[in-house]
Amino acid sequence: MKISKKISTAILALLLIGFVLPERIKIPVVGASAKDWNRESFWFEPWGTSGVHKGIDIFGKLGTGVTSTTDGIVLYTGQIRKGGNVVLILGPKWRLHYFAHLSAINTSIFNFVSSGSLIGTLGDSGNAKGKPPHLHYSISRIIPAPWKIDGSTQGYKKAFFINPSPYLGGPDSQHKN
Repeated sequence: MKISKKISTAILALLLIGFVLPERIKIPVVGASAKDWNRESFWFEPWGTSGVHKGIDIFGKLGTGVTSTTDGIVLYTGQIRKGGNVVLILGPKWRLHYFAHLSAINTSIFNFVSSGSLIGTLGDSGNAKGKPPHLHYSISRIIPAPWKIDGSTQGYKKAFFINPSPYLGGPDSQHKN
């Protein structure tokens, strides 16, 4: 019984630490500003086979550095059909930070990264092939926030997906989720 209580206490402590760590979020495309993405693109529809756009696209020059938006651990690097070359980072508050359409990946799985460290370069891989180079960036919660659900298309998924624009200093930056 004592061992199970210690394990439960350790798990609870780990969960709480994840929520209190600061996010220190920065714009992930080197040299980009809030002018390099459309703040209206989050949850825009129609958006291809995805239905709605669950992130933002930050535009720039092919090969521009892409940095981690936050401190965290790299959970995945590789290729997926729509995202092309992608990196997935688990950051503070138990949030997943997804970087897609990279031309190159400069990190590996289980690396600890800090906010601002290089993880790849801007590209047009995946379903962005032939389009202007950009980074698709999204943030999602592991622990859902059911009060964020609304009546929009796929609105139930808003319990998980967060609009990155306010976190990156976009025009609506006072309205963080």
